[in-house]
Amino acid sequence: MQEKATHHLLINYPFTADNTLVVVTGFFQQHGFHILTIEQQISPEEPVAFMRIELQSSSLQSSNEEALEQQFEDQVATRYKMKWALQRLNKPKNIAIFVSKHDHVLLDLLKRRKQQRLNANILCVISNHPDLRHEVEEIAGLPFHQVPVNKISKFTHEQEIADLLKKNKPELIVLARYMQVLSADFVRQYQNKIINIHHSFLPAFAGANPYQQAFHRGVKLIGATAHYVTSELDQGPIIEQDAIRVSHRYSTADLKDIGSDLECNVLSRAVNWHLEDRVIVHDNKTTIFYS
Repeated sequence: MQEKATHHLLINYPFTADNTLVVVTGFFQQHGFHILTIEQQISPEEPVAFMRIELQSSSLQSSNEEALEQQFEDQVATRYKMKWALQRLNKPKNIAIFVSKHDHVLLDLLKRRKQQRLNANILCVISNHPDLRHEVEEIAGLPFHQVPVNKISKFTHEQEIADLLKKNKPELIVLARYMQVLSADFVRQYQNKIINIHHSFLPAFAGANPYQQAFHRGVKLIGATAHYVTSELDQGPIIEQDAIRVSHRYSTADLKDIGSDLECNVLSRAVNWHLEDRVIVHDNKTTIFYS
């Protein structure tokens, strides 16, 4: 029995015609697809719409996908000025993880990989410190590359990382508490393909020991934010956020433990939504398809 191929279709298009949904679904039905799920979101403040469709076909071969995509581009996408992408469902994406010394986010991702809760191939882990080599190489059985920061030349440091990535060719880079700022030139090579996680307090505390700063200020909310990395530090499109209420009864250690858990959960959701093609970036804002 021939295996059925299931795909995601992500579309971003100017909302100028009411029959766009009918045209898109009609095209794929004519090519033997079944529509499994469909979700359309219209921006409340500008004439733009976003669509995610799950399609299934028992006849489409990998060799025919390019021809199908070209027909969709010619017959539908060009007409409606669409930005779109057709991806195979459940096909694991290749990812690379960057980390420094903090281990909680990395270990959480490795655990989810082991439990098959992360639909990705982790190609390698890159770090500017040697501290987590044992956890990566000996326990997880993954390649670990230490690339020390060259204080004389940031370019040399990033060039070594770029050479490693050329060999591995990741589709996504996850910054699992990687405590280095990536250059604008590096980020441009992976537009909307680098996800970062960081604490986000109210108020925000920059610099060293943010949890201690939060304790001394008596914060009532702590949280975490996952976002795509852009050339402007911590200003990229936000994918996911979460927060929890705290009080004066919490010690610095309590705040750090709670914040670490939030960082793990927020990042894993953001990464999984990206892996499942549930995120569309428009300008500096994301649209997430949760269902």
